[in-house]
Amino acid sequence: METIALLSHKSPDSHIDVKVEFGEGEEKVPLDKIAERAKQYQPAPRVTYKMIQEYIEEKYGFKVHTAYIAEVKRSLGLTMYDAPNAVEELKQPRKCPPKEKVEAIADALKYFEVI
Repeated sequence: METIALLSHKSPDSHIDVKVEFGEGEEKVPLDKIAERAKQYQPAPRVTYKMIQEYIEEKYGFKVHTAYIAEVKRSLGLTMYDAPNAVEELKQPRKCPPKEKVEAIADALKYFEVI
């Protein structure tokens, strides 16, 4: 409960108890629990093309071009950011990565929980 002073014609000692919650339905959080809930929140880390490339090189032993990663992401309907050169290259004729690279990219996207 929060105590709120009434700014009106009432005496300065007047107050009313108000229950303040944030959210909707079952997701409502009382005001005194907001800081605790915020500490529990862990946003998903942003996955970069470089992270995907490093994962594939370490696990599979070969390199993949950002255009291949972007092509696979585009084919999956995912957004393409953090690779401006790949987006430019996608304006050129389609680059079809070899099957083993498509599978490695898909594995990396699953590993990083992008898909």
